[in-house]
Amino acid sequence: MKVILGLFTIVFVQCALAELHCEHKKPNIPVEWLDVTDSCTKVVKAHVMEELKAALQYMAMGAHFSRDQINRPGFAKLFFNAASEEREHAIKLIHYLLMRGQLTDGVTDMILKNNLAPTVTEWTDAASALRDAVKLEATVTSKIKGLISVCEGSTAETKINDYHLADYLTGEFLTEQYEGQRDLAGKLSSLDKMMDSHGVLGEFLFDKKLL
Repeated sequence: MKVILGLFTIVFVQCALAELHCEHKKPNIPVEWLDVTDSCTKVVKAHVMEELKAALQYMAMGAHFSRDQINRPGFAKLFFNAASEEREHAIKLIHYLLMRGQLTDGVTDMILKNNLAPTVTEWTDAASALRDAVKLEATVTSKIKGLISVCEGSTAETKINDYHLADYLTGEFLTEQYEGQRDLAGKLSSLDKMMDSHGVLGEFLFDKKLL
């Protein structure tokens, strides 16, 4: 024990006498592998915010239908699950940028808290919330398609095609977007018919079906 304490004291004294640096030395890594264009990196980073905004909007929907005055646990579950999916999309984009070497500093600058607030927090019924959800998904889909256009080089801004990122977004994100939109549209169609025939009871029964 005395030996360990003595070694610790020696190390501590040497560190105190030496000029300490808290920052790591910047590694000398070749940059040839960094082949994502600045315009593409910029739109991908911006889309992280779009996914987080969608996540918080869905969280607001889930919270609304969880209230004891509303008490629609099925719809609350649907929207909370949607919020988790949108959050996962944001994480996937961050992981992708890390894989391509595009997040070496300023990572938290992508998340601007003041721009994430939900635009709507109250709904008259579940059908109105589903309509907003369909519109929200369509907006996100449109932004992803715009992102792909920039990164595949189909705009005048860039002449370099990032085939891998375009393929990743098309297969991983667009497929899920289109499936999600169809699912929400189908749910809205069924709910509208049930509410047309049974009113509030139709919404209650549909909510139970979602659980």
